[in-house]
Amino acid sequence: MLSSWNDSLHFCRWSSVHCSRRHVHRVTQLNLFSYGLVGSLSPHIGNLTFLRTIILQNNSFHGKLSSEINGLFRLQVLLLSNNYFEGKVPTNLTYCSELKVLNLTDNKLDGKIPEELGSLSKLKYLGWSRNNLTGKIPASLGNLSSLTLLSAGYNNLEGSIPEELGRTILYFIQLGFNRLTGTIPSSMYNLSNMRYFLLIDNQLEGSLSQDMGAAFPHLRLLSLFGNRFTGHVPVSLSNASMLEQIFLHNNSFTGPVPPNLGRLQNLLVISMAQNQLGSSKGDDLNFIDSLANCTKLRVIQFHQNFLKGHLVSTIANFSTNISRINLGFNQIHGTIPSGIENLVNLTYLSLVRNHLTGSIPSDIGKLYQLQVLGLFENRLSGRMPSSLGNLTLLNVIDLSSNNLMGEIPTNLAACQNLVRLHLSNNNLNGPIRIIREDFTTP
Repeated sequence: MLSSWNDSLHFCRWSSVHCSRRHVHRVTQLNLFSYGLVGSLSPHIGNLTFLRTIILQNNSFHGKLSSEINGLFRLQVLLLSNNYFEGKVPTNLTYCSELKVLNLTDNKLDGKIPEELGSLSKLKYLGWSRNNLTGKIPASLGNLSSLTLLSAGYNNLEGSIPEELGRTILYFIQLGFNRLTGTIPSSMYNLSNMRYFLLIDNQLEGSLSQDMGAAFPHLRLLSLFGNRFTGHVPVSLSNASMLEQIFLHNNSFTGPVPPNLGRLQNLLVISMAQNQLGSSKGDDLNFIDSLANCTKLRVIQFHQNFLKGHLVSTIANFSTNISRINLGFNQIHGTIPSGIENLVNLTYLSLVRNHLTGSIPSDIGKLYQLQVLGLFENRLSGRMPSSLGNLTLLNVIDLSSNNLMGEIPTNLAACQNLVRLHLSNNNLNGPIRIIREDFTTP
């Protein structure tokens, strides 16, 4: 790969080395992306004072970051992600005053984030996710008025999100999988260019601004799961017309699901499971009518809430792109709607632990892509449809704890991918004709 790096060629003609046209024989760019290189970063790199770009991503470099980098006062791009660099983030990086892009993601760096980085006034992209960094996010980063991307997830950062970050022009922020506490600073809602807002799996609390959707009109991804947020899900999210993915599960949100989410025509995934959503009115499923307008929707997850109401027939009118529906562990009543066979790409259907009645529609056997069918702990009656034998991709069938009766369909033997079949606590009879080494029944 680096066979050209020898005395037979001038170094300006070496592979992955670029030299200046104005300043003869001065190296301006070193691009060794994904070359399978190992070893430490040579201190001699500090002699290449005309370097503007260093790209060493996706190699196996190790050791500490060379302090000689501070002599590269023309450096604009430093990409060192996906290596094994260790030790502290050098404070003398601040001597690289022209730096615009700094990516140290996926290394073994530790210690605190230097306050001094706040003096790199031209910095636009700053990434150090997937390291072992500790301490607080420096408030000095708010001085980076050109900062558009901040990625610091998967570390051990603690403390609150600095209010000063609202002075930047961030459109991407990833602070997930840390130990951050406190609330979302009000200043963050000033970042009107925000597109990707990820604060996953921290210890953040408080309520979201009810004007969030208006404050972030260009938002594409909202991911706040695994925190301690409370209050209502903002109705204004429907104003963020570019939203594609909403992940709010595993918090403590209360109240109704916003009824106008169907305005989000680009929505692909919505997950608000494991909250306390619901009301005392018993009409908590009206939002489903609206979601039927989201023609690109693929995943719906609202399990483990307090949703009450009738399972509306509109669920059968969802986009044929739908692959996953999970409404389990709620207080939903009614019947499984006819027409559900229209969801031809459905792979996962869970309506477990609700108050559903009636029979399992035989047309469910037309969901040929279905892999998981969970209906346990309802009040379903009648016979198991023999059409279930048509679903040869099924891995799991759980119909336990209902009021089903009659014989177990013999053609379940056609479900050769089945690894779990739960039929207990019904009034079923007959043999189970399935042979698999890893097959289990309770």
